[in-house]
Amino acid sequence: MKSSTIYIIGIIVVILLGGYFFLGNSGQVSGVKPSAGNSGENAQEIVIGMKNYNYYPNTIKVKAGIPVRIRLDSTVVGCFRDFTIREFGIHKYLKTPEESIDFTPTKPGTYTFACSMGMGTGRLIVE
Repeated sequence: MKSSTIYIIGIIVVILLGGYFFLGNSGQVSGVKPSAGNSGENAQEIVIGMKNYNYYPNTIKVKAGIPVRIRLDSTVVGCFRDFTIREFGIHKYLKTPEESIDFTPTKPGTYTFACSMGMGTGRLIVE
């Protein structure tokens, strides 16, 4: 083979491997774990981090009619800490990982969550 062909194949392999490691697993669905809420009721607790300049996981499934508690871990920085779910009227700046957003989704559907600037986004699927 010509050296230029080997060079091109090498570049393609590097690009594919880089894409796999950079973009891989960016849309994993979270494992929602039950936890006790403020008033003792069971809540679906979600902890969201930041990976590849977006929320991680960026697709979350919860059950309708059961309280949800969302926390942002310490990897979340900047405007990503200003969390919004417009359809539920949620807009809150979470200063620390201990702060949370608590709400109860009542209507099944797919809803978008985002930071205040729209740079980080995700989907909340209510079943």
